[in-house]
Amino acid sequence: MNPEELLRRHRAVVPEWIALYYERPMELVRGEGFRVWDSEGNEYLDFFGGIVTTISGHNVPEIVEAVREQAGKILHSSTLYLIEHQVKLAEKLISLSPISGDQKVFFVSSGSEANEAALLFATQHRRSSEIIALRGSYHGGSFGTMGITGQNSWRPTSRSALDITYAMPPHHSYSSLYGTYEKGDPHFARACADDLRNVIQTATTGHVAAFIAEPIQGVGGFIELPPEYIVGVKEVLDESGILYISDEVQTAFGRTGSHFWGIQESGVEPDLITMAKGLGNGLAIGAVMGRAEVIDSISPKLHISTFGGNHVSAAGALANLEYVLKNDLQKNADEVGGYLKDRLAKMAEDSPMVGEVRGRGLMLALEMVGPDGEPNPSAAVRFLQASRERGVLVGKGGINANAIRISPPLTITREAAEEAANVFEEALAEVAAPERVG
Repeated sequence: MNPEELLRRHRAVVPEWIALYYERPMELVRGEGFRVWDSEGNEYLDFFGGIVTTISGHNVPEIVEAVREQAGKILHSSTLYLIEHQVKLAEKLISLSPISGDQKVFFVSSGSEANEAALLFATQHRRSSEIIALRGSYHGGSFGTMGITGQNSWRPTSRSALDITYAMPPHHSYSSLYGTYEKGDPHFARACADDLRNVIQTATTGHVAAFIAEPIQGVGGFIELPPEYIVGVKEVLDESGILYISDEVQTAFGRTGSHFWGIQESGVEPDLITMAKGLGNGLAIGAVMGRAEVIDSISPKLHISTFGGNHVSAAGALANLEYVLKNDLQKNADEVGGYLKDRLAKMAEDSPMVGEVRGRGLMLALEMVGPDGEPNPSAAVRFLQASRERGVLVGKGGINANAIRISPPLTITREAAEEAANVFEEALAEVAAPERVG
């Protein structure tokens, strides 16, 4: 079916608020490694990975075979019955966990559900409905997770079953509150962490259930939380027993290059970790992992999950996780991501349209700005289009929708990264060129 006809039918039956990229939306119909093809036969380098999801790449034989084999046996039974791959996957995740002590894993079908479950566990364990989240955060598209998302563009309602307070992350977007921000300034990061104590004392009852944060804010534009900030936050939380939830839906499984889990850069142990996206490499699966006493705090004790950790998703996720480890994709993310970030930094030096280069490993961003450093969302849209026309797919995000998000599969090669970087240079030049009239 041609894209125009599919778009017409899409608009007739799919909600109008479901976003589509590009002036002429496309359908991806085939993938191989880090390359994809659309319905018209055009080939692209996939540098967005299904929104930071296809971590091992497309059509990986080991993962495909695991799914095929399981699908040929049984598709579904629910958690009312034992599921071997679910147990094995939980055991593997716990063996890789940065959290010490007894742990449990609860499986769900998405990142939104994982964060919903973590909020439930934390509020039940602490007997409190109060949650502290960060400005600029994004935690999902469900009713509860929208309530803890710190961006109004992703919050169609202000209602929430929780009592939410927003703290300030250490980034230049918020520098007016604490003076001039210098990138990487540990004093500014520490000041923001110390401010959390004041937030707890003045904006809450003092008995807060949990603090939730992404190690790198994903939809927020790949904004990193410095280690000094996370360490300082944990010190404040420990003063009154507030739980730390690390939202690793986008940062887990070696994506950041330096560590397997995003929060490990700081050396801090969270109480709960949420994950999805890269866990299944495209399969619908998410999970909450953490301290057993917190996850086991649900009452009454009889609960089920119809689809959580189902046979097919668990089998595929386990094969995916083993593929990531066997091929040391974390190391590749570090090496290729380091090269790519250096190229992006050089582009920033040469182009006044790039206000900042952010991220770690293969989770990188370019912030597009105007002549006076103001957010430039239209430039981001043009960059997205220019990159597509040259055969590279990237994403977009940021509070002002002016950040280009770059997150290819962790199997990406140095040669492919160089090819993409050359495209980015051309795209920047096109965006910066005066628009022709007539």
